[in-house]
Amino acid sequence: MKYVAFFRGINVGGKNIVKMSALSQLFIDLGFHSVKTYIQSGNVIFTSDIEQQLLKPLIEQAFQEQFGFQSAVVIRSDTEVAKIVASLPFGAVEIEQAQNEVPNVEHIYIYMSDCAPDIEKISRLFASYNGKDKFHIVDCEIYILCFQSIRDSKLATLLMKLPQTLTARNLKTMKKISMML
Repeated sequence: MKYVAFFRGINVGGKNIVKMSALSQLFIDLGFHSVKTYIQSGNVIFTSDIEQQLLKPLIEQAFQEQFGFQSAVVIRSDTEVAKIVASLPFGAVEIEQAQNEVPNVEHIYIYMSDCAPDIEKISRLFASYNGKDKFHIVDCEIYILCFQSIRDSKLATLLMKLPQTLTARNLKTMKKISMML
C-alpha cells in the first residue's frame, strides 16, 4: 500500500533540522519501498505491507532514535490523500475573495490529525473569533481558508491551542503529493 508520512515541526524556523536524504534513508532502513520526499517540511511517500495503524509508532520511535528529538507523524494512505484533496469544502467565489485580499500567498491549509477533532472544544475555542478566515471539519482534517497570510491568521493560531496534535500543509503541497502517489 502507498502511504505518506507527514511530520510535524521539522525544518521550521531553523529548528529541528533534518536532511531529507537522512529521512529517506531512515524509511529505507525500516524496510519501506519506493521512498520519496517532497520539499523540506517532512513529507515522505513510501510503500509498505505493514498495517496503517502500526506505522505511526514504528516511524516515530525510529525517528526519535535516529535524530534525537520527537516529531509527531500523521499517516495517510494514497486513497485518503486523494479524498482530502477532493473534499475541499470552500467554493470558488470565497477562494477568489481570499486571493483578491492578499495575492501571492497560499490561502488554503489542511490541518491533519490522528483522530477527528472534538467539535465542542473547537466551538468553544473559536467562540471569540470574529475574523474573515473560515474553517470546515471533514473527518480528521480541519480545512482553513485564510484571507491573509497564514502567519497572520488568528484562526490558525487558535487551532494550535487544541489538545490534539495537528500538522498542516497547504493545498498546493497536498495536490502535488497526491499526484506523486
